[in-house]
Amino acid sequence: MKRLAASLLALLALGALPGCARAQTLVDLQVLDLDRQETLPRHPHRGRDYVEGQPGHRYAVVLHNLTGERMLAVVSVDGVNAISGETAGSQQAGYVLAPWQRMEVRGWRKNLSEVAEFQFTSLGDSYAARTGRPGNVGVIGVAAFRERQRLYSHYDQAPSAPIGRAQGKASAESAAAPYDNHARREPSLASRQQLGTGHGQRRWDGATTTQFERASASPDQVLSIWYDSTQALVARGILPRRWSDPHGPHGAPEAFPIGFAPDP
Repeated sequence: MKRLAASLLALLALGALPGCARAQTLVDLQVLDLDRQETLPRHPHRGRDYVEGQPGHRYAVVLHNLTGERMLAVVSVDGVNAISGETAGSQQAGYVLAPWQRMEVRGWRKNLSEVAEFQFTSLGDSYAARTGRPGNVGVIGVAAFRERQRLYSHYDQAPSAPIGRAQGKASAESAAAPYDNHARREPSLASRQQLGTGHGQRRWDGATTTQFERASASPDQVLSIWYDSTQALVARGILPRRWSDPHGPHGAPEAFPIGFAPDP
């Protein structure tokens, strides 16, 4: 059921205090397949979490504020800021999450009323590759910031946050980790990225602007989720090989995959 939810787009207001990353979990990050309406399970591998994308499927980056205070989430998809379209950096614009708020980021923000849907597509058709930045395709991340606390006198009135109407679970953008360069990937053919995130159809997704002053210049938390196609994840050993894999154990079709007829 559709409901009203806050979708707050933060202006670039940086805190003056230096800071360092904290271990506490502040914001949860998930990937939701919108065509299947299911959260994609994570597959840990060598210190990273991977999800299995299906070509052509639309998806949302789901953010959940786990604190009782406002949080700024700078979202990056394929190393590109999901709001501005710039090569992502943690000091850029992001979404302000109200206390305990859950939000869905469903696309690249085009204006305060629309986004272009996130959609799993071939690497060459990804938004990052089409804009000349294919080097970080395959990773979604968020850099989360605490808000600098202001001391109010009894003459002050607490500021009211503008509310934007959003679909279902509130749309927000993801801050993938542009800090993790894909140059660290293995150079083998099996490790080559197959999927990227395309610039899909436009859909209504309202947002407003608000002021947010960061408590520190450094993110309090950085989260990343990597993704790719089933075939690519199987080839890298991230997913187990399945009996239904059409490419056989060596990654190519075989005329006689079984030597003898088995019993029924």
